[in-house]
Amino acid sequence: MENFITISGCSGGGKSTLLSELRRRGFATIDEPGRRIVAEELMFGGRALPWVDAVAFARRAIEVSLADRATADARARWVFFDRGLIDAAAALEHLTGEPVVQSLGQVYRYNKRVFLAPPWPEIYALDQERRHGLAEAVVEYDRLIRAYSSLGYDIHVLPKVRVAERADWVVSSLAG
Repeated sequence: MENFITISGCSGGGKSTLLSELRRRGFATIDEPGRRIVAEELMFGGRALPWVDAVAFARRAIEVSLADRATADARARWVFFDRGLIDAAAALEHLTGEPVVQSLGQVYRYNKRVFLAPPWPEIYALDQERRHGLAEAVVEYDRLIRAYSSLGYDIHVLPKVRVAERADWVVSSLAG
């Protein structure tokens, strides 16, 4: 799906803020599966949380990501995904050794350009849904670079600039 654009990268790197800006500009966006799962699990006392049952969390993130793809407007110029299937598959593969990155990543494609938010210590913050530290987030970032590279995606690292400038840069990169 050439119009399905992934915004991935380091936790706390400004992905959700960028997606909010793109949504404000009228683009179709899909919120991060992980944050939605965590909010739901906390609300209902569930266990599919990264700090309780990481494998169940990753499996659920794959399910939600597949559902997001199925319901995304394939006719929209661009649909921006805050993380998604490859991120969830990389987490599950890391946790279990199951070779899901290649099997899912070859079948369910996104635009060849993937935008990765780099580690950005100056804006990194813990919250109710993000309980891991920056060091763990950097390890995850490195794992995502390997996963997306192994699938042949062109990685574009987002600049560390104001959100409006970041959004301009993404749109310009896609238009060019």
